[in-house]
Formats: sequence, C-alpha cells, structure tokens
Amino acid sequence: MKKVQLKVEGMTCSACSSGLEKYLLKQDGIYSASVNLILGMVSIEYENLSIKDLENYILQAGFSSSGEYLYTDDSRIYSVKKRNLIIFAILLILLMYISMGSMLGLPELFSYILHPIGYGLVLLLFSILFLVYGYDILKNGFLNLIHRMPNMDTLVLFSVFFSFFYSFYGFIQICFGNTLFLHRLYFESICMVIYFVKLGRFIENVSKNRTTSTIKSLVTITPKSAILKRGEEQVPVSLDEITVDDVLICRPNEKFAVDGEVVKGEGHVDESFLTGESAPVFKKKGSMVLAGSMNYDGVLEYKAKKIGKDSTVSSIVSMVVESLGKKNKIERLADKVSGYFVPLIFLISLCSFLIKLVLGFGFFSSFHSFVTVLVVACPCSLGLAVPLVISVSYGICAYKGIIVKNGDVLEEMRKIDKVVFDKTGTLTYGKLNIFKTFSYHDDSYSILKIVRSLESCSTHPIASAFLREDLLPVSSFKEIPGKGVEGVVEGNRYYVGNQKLLKDLGIRDVHKEDYQMLANEGCSILYLVRRKKVLGLIGVRDTVRPDMKFVIHRLEEMGISTVMLTGDNLDTARVIAKELGIHEIHADVLPKDKASIIRGYVASGNKVVMVGDGVNDAVALVEATVGISINEGTDVANDASDVILMNHNLSNLLDFMDISKKSYHIIKQNLFWAFFYNICMIPIAIGILEPFGIVLNPMFASLFMTISSLTVVFNSLRLKWLVK
Repeated sequence: MKKVQLKVEGMTCSACSSGLEKYLLKQDGIYSASVNLILGMVSIEYENLSIKDLENYILQAGFSSSGEYLYTDDSRIYSVKKRNLIIFAILLILLMYISMGSMLGLPELFSYILHPIGYGLVLLLFSILFLVYGYDILKNGFLNLIHRMPNMDTLVLFSVFFSFFYSFYGFIQICFGNTLFLHRLYFESICMVIYFVKLGRFIENVSKNRTTSTIKSLVTITPKSAILKRGEEQVPVSLDEITVDDVLICRPNEKFAVDGEVVKGEGHVDESFLTGESAPVFKKKGSMVLAGSMNYDGVLEYKAKKIGKDSTVSSIVSMVVESLGKKNKIERLADKVSGYFVPLIFLISLCSFLIKLVLGFGFFSSFHSFVTVLVVACPCSLGLAVPLVISVSYGICAYKGIIVKNGDVLEEMRKIDKVVFDKTGTLTYGKLNIFKTFSYHDDSYSILKIVRSLESCSTHPIASAFLREDLLPVSSFKEIPGKGVEGVVEGNRYYVGNQKLLKDLGIRDVHKEDYQMLANEGCSILYLVRRKKVLGLIGVRDTVRPDMKFVIHRLEEMGISTVMLTGDNLDTARVIAKELGIHEIHADVLPKDKASIIRGYVASGNKVVMVGDGVNDAVALVEATVGISINEGTDVANDASDVILMNHNLSNLLDFMDISKKSYHIIKQNLFWAFFYNICMIPIAIGILEPFGIVLNPMFASLFMTISSLTVVFNSLRLKWLVK
C-alpha cells in the first residue's frame, strides 16, 4: 500500500475538508483519506492508482491539487491573489461611491433619479465582474452541492444566486419604468459579499501559513548545493548529484548539505534548528553531522550517509506532516458538527423566509432575511477553531525539538497524572563514568593511567568508564572472569578488580570506610593492587543528567507523581532515585515487567507518560497513555513512541505539557466565540430586532462573517506568545 500527502487548493471550511474526505473514501483503490484544512493537505493511502488519478478525484470533488505537500512554491499564487484583492478593492470603492455617494453629499456620477436605467446597468456590470472574480467560490459551492456535501461556499452560492436574479428581475422592472425597484437592488451587496469572503480567506491563508512556518522552514533549511571532493579537486554540485558515500567539504559559515560522518577535520557545529540546543556541538572524525546544520569553524570533510528524503530533516518533516494529517478526537467532533451546520443554516434561512411571508412582512423583507441569514452564518470560524490551534502548537513543538507523531497525545498530555521514567539512558547518561578516586599512592594520576591501560585491553562493560588515551604498553594481560583483570605495566604486575579478586589475592581490606562511601553512592568499585598492596579505589557509576532534578521537582509541584523503572538492582536504583527526588521505584524488572507495570497504572485510571530510549522500553511505550522516546535512543523505541524528543533535554517534557494545556484553553475560547457569534447574529439576520429599527444588511453580514473568522485566527496565533 502506498501513502502520499498532496497539497489541496480551494478548501475554505471544515465542511470542505470533511466533504473531500467522504468523496475520496468512496473511490476504489483508496483505503484511507485524511484532510487537514489548515495545511491544505490530504494524506491518502491507496493501491493500483497513480498520483494523477488521485488529483483527478480531488478535481471532481471541486478542488485542485498542486502536487506533493511542502514541495510546492506558493509565492506566485500569493502575489496574484494580493494583486486581485487590490484591483477589486478599488472597483468596490468606486461601486460604493456610485451607489451611496449621494447619501454622503458627494458629486453624483450616475443619478439614480435622472438616469435609473444607466444606474441599474452600471451596478449590474459591476456585479458581473465580481461574479467572475468569485467564480471559484461559486463553482466549489455548486460541486459540493451536487455531491451532497454542502459547505460555506454553498451558502455563498445560494445568497449570491438568489440576490443576483432578484436584482436582475428588479433591473428589468426599472427598464419598464417601475423605479420602485431602485431601492430593492442587491447588486452592491453581491459584490461586498464576494469581496469580503475573498479578503477573509486571503488573511486566513496568510495566518495559516505562519502557523506552519516552522515546519516549512525545515524543508528549506538545507543548502541547494555542496562542494564535492573528487581526488584533489573540489567540485560544486547540486543536491541531486550527491550519492551515498560521496565525500563533501563544509567550510566555516556554510551549512552541511546532507547527513554524514566526518572523515577529516574538527569544528563546532550549530544544530539548534533541529535539537533546540543553543550551544555549538564539537565535531571530529567519526562524528555525525546533520543536513542544514551550520559549521562555525574549521574545514570539515564528511561522507554522505543519508540524502534527500532519507535525511533527518526530511524524516522529521514527514512525521510532523503525517501527524497533522491525523485528526484527534476534538477535531473529529468539530468536523461532525460543521457537517450538520450548513444544511441547518439553509433550513433556518428558508424557514425565516416562509414564516415572515406568512406573517405578512412582504416578499422583499422576507427575502432580505433569507439572504442575510445565508451570508452571516459562518461555519468557517467553527472549522478553524480546532485545527488552526493544533497546527500552531505542532509548529511550536517542532521549533523546540518535540516531534509529535500521534495527534491525540496533544489532548492527552493535559490530563497526565503520572510520569514513568526508564533509568539508564533517560534519567542518566547510560554510560559509566569515574565518580571518585581514592589514592593510597603518591601519584593519583599514574594510578588512573595504569587502570586505563589495563582496562583498554578488556571487553567488560565497566571498561567503557575509562578514556582510551595516553595509554601505557600492557603485556601478559589476562581476564579474571567475574573478578577483574591483571597485566604487566612498566615491569610491574598489577591487578584491577572487585572484592572477590582482593580475597583471592589474600589481601585484607583496610579501606572499608572509603569502600562504603562509594557503595552508598551506587558505584561499582575497583581496587588497584600491586605486590599485595592496595594502591587505590576507583568508583564508577552512571551519571544523572543535570536537568532531571529540576524536571522531577516541577512535576511533583504540578501534582504529577514520578516513577523509576530499571533493570538494575534496587540499591543502585535507590541512590539515583534519592538524588532526583523520585519516591516510587521498580527495580530488577524485565522488559515484559515494564509493560505490565504501565498496564496496571492505566487500568487503575491513571493517565501515564512513559519516557524511555531502549529496545526494552518499546512495549511499555505502546502501553502508556503517551509514549515519549529520546532521539538518541533506538529506532525501535522511536517507532513505538507517540512523541520523539530530538534533544535529550527532558525539560521539553514540561514544555509539551504547557503547550497542551494552553492549546486546549485557546480551543475552548475559539469554540465559544464561534458558537456565540452564530447564536447572536442569526436571530438578528432573521429580523428579531426589526421592531426596533435594526435591520442587518447582507453587505454588513459579510463583513461580520469575516470578522468572526479573523477573531478565531488571531486568537489561535496568540498561542505563539503564550508559550515561551
């Protein structure tokens, strides 16, 4: 089965997106379709079809596709729309001058009293121009109507259609001398409705593009060319010409073109665009570099490893876009409500027309209410209320290095009451480091040098705690299973090992206090022995990440309990837990036990976040309400998780919770204003205030409709300033 994300033009409200989804799902060969209104994108899973077939289906539904999403340039379309808006704004001002200038005491271009037919003809010609300008709206409304998927454009179509033909009938009456109809022409209202709909959508699109600017910037962050090394030659090439294992050159103040491995040179690299880590990262031979990262200093030669869509940047964009294509629960609910909204509005407008006609208000007054209700009722604001906020929040997350793979987790994160951490590699660095050294010899440096030299010959995991630099030659090296190692260094035989080795050598331990101190700190302890004399004690342990104490403290302050899961022994786990302030520990657990523990929490009604990085965390990540993995972790853990943290700063967990809570606060505000607007404006459009002399004109109804949508747009963009 194939999957593709296509850019869709012409969608204006959630009724459009849900209608397109329904139409695509009816077609043979399409197994799933999810439309994102804000991004103007449809994600499709299909078989036995081509991209051209899919684009034809989109066209048949009343929209158009401009290729794969995020790989299209919208600048030309934007400039054309902006130019047309300016031209028709001038025409609209001229039209309003002709129709209303006399009311303001301005010189008349056409006197509707002296030249009624000429006046009516000018208004008719202007309305035809605006009908051509709004052809895409009217066409979309008609196609959605015949597909039985009415949307906002359908409401505009009805209001414009009935207004135009009623006004045209009035113009014919004027031609026959019935000047009473001069005051019953809707031509200028038609022009105003179309213009304000166009203006509102232009502003919405500009605002929506800002919400995805972070995601789109990832696509354009990689350079378009690179320097390829061919023997001693340096050849400029485009990205398309680069193949895997090509050696490329990156000079100071240049960006890396592809993901690769440094083969020569050293320098500092800025990867903040991807990891959120502001400090430059030192790179040397063997270090990995990411496409789009900036080289600050030094000339680095690197071998291409991942190019094009396989690069880290492209895979991140794909994950984010795919997650944006998946609707969460509240989005699906809003879409469902919008699906019933348009038919309901048409029914209300028709009922208002018939009831007022029966009550004797006259045809003109009844028709006026019918048109105004169609124009003023705005499902656009309802359709934008949720997806716009979701897109803004995803953009903020991407900027902070938080990649959301599952849309529902943004909603779930605000309800979390328990966070479970894997220990090794998550709370700690996952590698042993020297914690403390006790020297019973004159030169402590030489002690470490000897231990490093001996451990460099060992394959035991504990050897990884020692640097493999400045080593001395070792001869007669021997592993002592379960106890340590021995070898000759500079003519002396040395032993490095644990208490069992000390006992085998018949040496009495006279350094029990130092040993106990290291043991209390959760260290693995090594003795260095020469000629039956202990020269020193070295404690090695996994080091706690410096940001974790703050993260745990903040979670506890928020009333969220924290838990440690580890396969290590209980004594070691207790030391780490005490240092961090974690009170609940599960030690000596197998991978299946981790999943069982998470399952138990969830069954008890807890909303659980599981944070892990290893293969043994994968099942637990799936079982949790929200699974979060570290980008430094295994591919299995990343695949199993709902969220990936691109850097290992777990304070991003707090940021994600903050984004979740503030996002849903704004969503509630948006839904309130969307419903409040319609609850207030529809009765006024029907004419409930007519007895008090307040009548809503279709022109102003279109203005209010635009303001309603913009209120939701700007309230959603507020999230960028609320989340620091």
